[in-house]
Amino acid sequence: MTKNAVTLHDVAKMYRRGVRDVVAVECVSLAIPRGQFVALMGPSGSGKSTLLNMIAGLDSPSSGEIHVDGVALSVLGDDGLTDLRRTKIGVIFQLFNLLPSITVAENVALPLRAAGVVTGVRARVTQALAMVGLGERMDHFPEELSGGEMQRTAIARALVIEPTIILADEPTGSLDSETGRDVLATLRRCVEERGVTILLVTHDETAAGWADRIIRMRDGRCESGTLIPRAAVV
Repeated sequence: MTKNAVTLHDVAKMYRRGVRDVVAVECVSLAIPRGQFVALMGPSGSGKSTLLNMIAGLDSPSSGEIHVDGVALSVLGDDGLTDLRRTKIGVIFQLFNLLPSITVAENVALPLRAAGVVTGVRARVTQALAMVGLGERMDHFPEELSGGEMQRTAIARALVIEPTIILADEPTGSLDSETGRDVLATLRRCVEERGVTILLVTHDETAAGWADRIIRMRDGRCESGTLIPRAAVV
């Protein structure tokens, strides 16, 4: 089994805009070990979200190779990439993307239903919600939750598939500082208690301080990563 959850080798992404090519990501090589919490930082337009989308298989690189859990994304077709997201990759966005007409538990169960899982669904949903401290809220509807609770529901939805990696794109961007801290503490527990690998895209230095390593992007390139002593988080 590979020791890295994610490996990128000379990954680049170019877009055609009018008569010219725009480079969004340029020659990025990166390894994220299993069980590491990595924060990806950089100004708007630096390529952070583009890189995240390529790792999720939602976008394809113009060149280079991406491996997730030892699997080369380039050899997977659309069905293979969809299956990878259903079984290996949990995704958390800034907007919670919860369906308002169904309960918290039913929202969390959606990835299992999409993957065709029919047995043990309730137990896995209960476990995921307990992990994020929402065991008592599973039969509530999204409109009955606070912003922090909705984001923790989104984390539980990502966790329920028992992923190798969670990709989180500005998950605290729409939350106040105290609520954001609760969400980041939940992500930290996912790493420490479940060994999940997390790649967090953020503009917030405080949020990045919860990570094991910060990688900064500028003009489509990754700068050297910085390891963070765990005592730095207060």
